[in-house]
Amino acid sequence: MKGHPGGEAHTRRMIELAALPGGARVLDMGAGAGEGVRFLRSLGLDARGIDLEPRGEGVERGDLLHTPCPDAGFDAVLSQCAFFISGDQPGALWEANRILRPGGKLLMSDVFFEAPEPLLYQAGFESLHAENLTALWREYYLDALWRDDAPGCELPRGKCEYWLIIGKKV
Repeated sequence: MKGHPGGEAHTRRMIELAALPGGARVLDMGAGAGEGVRFLRSLGLDARGIDLEPRGEGVERGDLLHTPCPDAGFDAVLSQCAFFISGDQPGALWEANRILRPGGKLLMSDVFFEAPEPLLYQAGFESLHAENLTALWREYYLDALWRDDAPGCELPRGKCEYWLIIGKKV
């Protein structure tokens, strides 16, 4: 399964909702092949990415639970469909908080098996925008299953929802 639900239009919307200023330093956590990094750069943002298996320009090897980044080094963190598959969604949120400057923004879309806002609060974020996009996720995932391109991961049992979250480090 390549990319994420909604593709580039979804990423653009996240950036608009976060109101990132030109030149903002952004880390794409779980950047994969670097599509997000390239897109962020095309918008005039100072972007780089990390991934366990980097496959593109601007993407370095790095574990999003233990990034090779300094404290308060970024204005924003972008993560699309990566925190859940890390196996430690709360830990990934804490790491994003660590590398964000005070007031920095979290731009996240991901699968959740519990309400996302309490997780954000516990990791030191204020929710600026939370939108349930489960219908979009279902369409995306079913298409991936149809194409035999779905990830082979163990999912917990229970209600799965897909959320777009814009948070602010408090």
